[in-house]
Amino acid sequence: MERMNTEPPRPPVRERPLSPHLQAYRLPITALLSLTHRVTGVLLSLGLVGLVLVLMSAVQGPSAYAPMHAFLSGIAGRILLWTWIAALLFHLSHGIRHLAWDTGHGFSRESLTYYAWCELAATLVLVLAVAVATIARS
Repeated sequence: MERMNTEPPRPPVRERPLSPHLQAYRLPITALLSLTHRVTGVLLSLGLVGLVLVLMSAVQGPSAYAPMHAFLSGIAGRILLWTWIAALLFHLSHGIRHLAWDTGHGFSRESLTYYAWCELAATLVLVLAVAVATIARS
């Protein structure tokens, strides 16, 4: 007795061009910001591990904190700190945008692009505000 084929019929395969890699695509600003939001989330997590290390060295006393202070007050440490601050402020701006989306607003194509640029501008303004406050304090 022959066995019947119980698989459903497959849809016809469409012939379409395949891109060789992601660099061939020009992602819209909203997609780039979404990817950046995920990357900054990871960087912020790593930065928190670094913050714990700084606090642990501070608790252990001046001899343990001195190398950490020397690194953070150097050019590499300052670049690292400012990168972390910028990532934090970008992540905050994008999070506020997500809160607006939770209310159901801002999903038209025009408003998505407009608020994406507003998000970047807000991040820049916040970073500059922190820089001015830091310079004024020193």
